[in-house]
Formats: sequence, structure tokens, C-alpha cells
Amino acid sequence: MKAKSAESTSVVKRVMNLGFPWETADPFLFCVHHDDAYPAGNDQLGPQASLTDRKMGNDFAGKDGWRMYHGEVVPGFPQHPHRGFETVTIARQGYIDHSDSLGATARFGQGDAQWLTAGKGINHSEMFPLLDPKKPNPLELFQIWLNLPKAGKMVAPYFSMQWANKIPKVTATDEAGRKTEVTLIAGQLGDVKALAPPPDSWASRPESDLAIWTLKMAPKAQWTLPKAKKGTNRTLYLFRGNSITIGGEVVKIRQGVELEPDQDVLLENGDQEGQLLLLQGRPIGEPVAQYGPFVMNTPGEIEQAFEDYRRTQFGGWPWKADDPVHPRGETRFAKHADGRVERP
Repeated sequence: MKAKSAESTSVVKRVMNLGFPWETADPFLFCVHHDDAYPAGNDQLGPQASLTDRKMGNDFAGKDGWRMYHGEVVPGFPQHPHRGFETVTIARQGYIDHSDSLGATARFGQGDAQWLTAGKGINHSEMFPLLDPKKPNPLELFQIWLNLPKAGKMVAPYFSMQWANKIPKVTATDEAGRKTEVTLIAGQLGDVKALAPPPDSWASRPESDLAIWTLKMAPKAQWTLPKAKKGTNRTLYLFRGNSITIGGEVVKIRQGVELEPDQDVLLENGDQEGQLLLLQGRPIGEPVAQYGPFVMNTPGEIEQAFEDYRRTQFGGWPWKADDPVHPRGETRFAKHADGRVERP
């Protein structure tokens, strides 16, 4: 085994292989990278392809390069409940049709991000409509679960959108003219701040040191990731490219790296364009009790979540179907529970 250099020993804490979902550290609970090569869409916005031999309702196998997930006609996730945490969904390619028990609904994609505070309880659906009837419909997204502290687990649910044209980006050029582009979903890089997170999010607290960034590095580009605060958890995931040297440690595609937070880290990309996800935050440091879609602090609170859901359905489901989608011709939009409509 090759010995680590003094630099890498002081910066890289651990290298891990990425499974499904990816391993995360407090305050993050879950991260999955959906990357599906969907075919052309049919009249129902599902795939123009046979669904024979798929485990319908629970299709995660990746047959032919794509999955139906829990969808029966349109791929995606029909209505399901959450309590006690937040979902951050970064839609890099393709489209997502969102509906929830607050009465909010949206179509977003092509670089947009959605931030949903489940709080005391919400039902929502996330369907992936295949809008192009003549060409493939590639879909790529991250879904990240961010925990809420005990004081915030029973706040009112909150739905917000970040449109791609408003999400801040920072571009740096190394001495050889090679570029690194950083997209800020949460956090701050230099003087550039991400859009405001929901008001009750852990990310809304300055002391949380929270960042969610994606990085795109040109072949052979070099960039220094500035240090975070001592005690922060910090992980980089390489999901595109072939390899990258991080603090002297060679990291391969589909590997993640836990970093020491309070040191600058030199990133040296390999000979293909490299893309990475950064998840960073000060740990909440509270007990985590999780069962399926509910994340609380104790088993008793999980039992209460199930009881409350059986009793109230977290506000019910105002839509005619469990898997609602919008018409093919609808463009990106968000309609909030108060009736306010926004578009990018």
C-alpha cells in the first residue's frame, strides 16, 4: 500500500466507495444521485418502452439504464410522507413535477433546486415526466436529506424554489487558464452567498457552517477549496470524470472523501472534466431515530409520527392522483399554497 504524504495525512480523513445511497455525515442524513437515461416519452409522459420484466412499484434495478422507482406509469415517487428533516433536490437534467399536501405544486429542472422543510409533517410526490416524444429524456438529480435539530422538527412545513438563473456561481481560473466553476446551493464562497435557505433550516443558522456546492473542473484544472470551521463535517464526492488528487490523495470516480475541515485543500483534476458534490456542515450532535420517511430524536417520537400520520394524513392529499403530472406543454413554474405563482 502506498504511504500517504504528510500533506494528505493532514487533510484526508477517509476515502469511501459510493453505493446507493451515498454515505453522509451529520447534519446530512442521506444523499442519492439519480442518473437515468430515459427514452422518448409516450402520451402519458411515461417511457416509450416496454415495462415487462420490471419490478413495478419498486423498480430500482437500472434495466436499460433507467428506473421507474415507485412509479407505475411515469417514473418517480408518488405521494409519501415526511417529518423531522428537509429535502434538497438539485435537478441537473430533465424535469420534476412536485405536488404536496399544502396545495403547492411545481415543475422544475434544468439546473433548478427545490428546498422543502418537512417539519411537523408533509405529503409530497416527485414524478419525472418524459416530455420529449421524439428524443431521449435524460434525468439527473441529487436528493439530499438535511436533518433538523430537535427545536425545529415540528415547525410548519415550508416549500421554496431556487431557479437556475438565480443560483450563484463562482468561476476561478488557475495559472494555466483552466477553469473551475462552483455552484452554490447553500453556503458562502468568498464574498458570494447562496440564496437564503428556508427560515427554520439548520442552514439558516450562521454557526452551522453549512454548504452544498457542485464543482465542475476542466481537465487538469487546479483549485484550492478554502478551509471551513473547526468541528465541521466535510465530504467531497467525485461523480464525473476519472480521478482527482485531493490534498495529495488520488481519488477515483464514484468515491467520496472526508476532509479535515480547518485546512485549505488543493484539488488537482485528472485528464477528464471532473464534477464533484460538496456537503459540509457543523454536526447537530443530537440522537437520530429514523424509520422510513420519519426522522426524530427518539423511538417514541417515531411512533407518534406514525400515529399522527394515520390520524391526520399530514393535511390530506388534495390531488386526484397519487402521482400527478402537468401537461407536456407546461413550462417550469411553482405555485405556492397561498396561490402565488412564480416562474424562472
